[in-house]
Amino acid sequence: MARPIVMFVLLPVSIILFLMGEVLRVNADTMVTGMVFCDQCKDGQRSFFDYPLYGAKVVIECGGGNGPEEDTTNWFGNYAVRFDGSVDLTGCTARVVEAPGQCGSGFGPAQELTLIFRFFGSAMYTAAPLLAQPGVPMSYCPKDENPSPPQPVLSPPSPPRLLPPPLMSPPPQVLPAPVRLPPVLPPPYPPIARLPPLFPTMQAAACPHEKWLMPQFQCYWKVVTPNTSVALAFGPIAAARYGPDMTLWDGLQGRGDAYHTLLREATTSLLNSYNSLRFFYSSLRVIGDMNAALLGSTHQALRTALRFRRANSGVLGSDRLACNFSPCN
Repeated sequence: MARPIVMFVLLPVSIILFLMGEVLRVNADTMVTGMVFCDQCKDGQRSFFDYPLYGAKVVIECGGGNGPEEDTTNWFGNYAVRFDGSVDLTGCTARVVEAPGQCGSGFGPAQELTLIFRFFGSAMYTAAPLLAQPGVPMSYCPKDENPSPPQPVLSPPSPPRLLPPPLMSPPPQVLPAPVRLPPVLPPPYPPIARLPPLFPTMQAAACPHEKWLMPQFQCYWKVVTPNTSVALAFGPIAAARYGPDMTLWDGLQGRGDAYHTLLREATTSLLNSYNSLRFFYSSLRVIGDMNAALLGSTHQALRTALRFRRANSGVLGSDRLACNFSPCN
């Protein structure tokens, strides 16, 4: 009696598992994902100064019969290439072939795909981060502090010299006792100017846009400079609104309407996020909220600008932050 009951229970389960496998096999596909970064210092590796690159074109190339497939990265630098069916991508590579703005002058090497998982015919691959590079390294990139010493120049050996015959040494002279002079102290060194740290500090800080405009605090600009374009800092959506030639220094002086106020406060929040890791918003959050406000209504742009202004003033909810600036020299 127990055996028919067991068969009655197991038979539907087997049928369901068989049908699930057939459905997944029919809808099986293969996905390749990864990220592209702008290698601003052209050092060939990920560093603090690199950021996810939007609008870069990535191609997947295989040595077999499969033709190249391509995709363009999103705001977070991610790309996703889909292949229909279960495709074996062993030995295939991903590489950058096109990048926007200043990071389109050169590209890093192609990266080989690595299988993450394969399940019911579906598979997912990934590749190490890809790099796009500018024509020259940015001015704020660290320089090589230990250059290799110059090679000594070897001169040809000189011919042997013939010494004259020795002369009779004169009688020894008695020298007077040396005169002791008082010690000469070196002049005092001038005070060394206090410089801000090169990388963001762990100290929580927030400074308004008036502080960032003062010349005695310009040494606190990190990752970007006053001459960096708004298009490079915030992306093509901001370039369409403010033009390709407006700089961050111009944006800090914006006023008069909701969108110039938004640019001023968003630029200030971006600088604060680069200066302090404990600022209210991360740099990616500032860029994302800025572009979302530009795509929305005028009311949304003004509301986002006011939210950034409160954060730049050091007030967000019950939290309070102070400005950590001190004169650079």
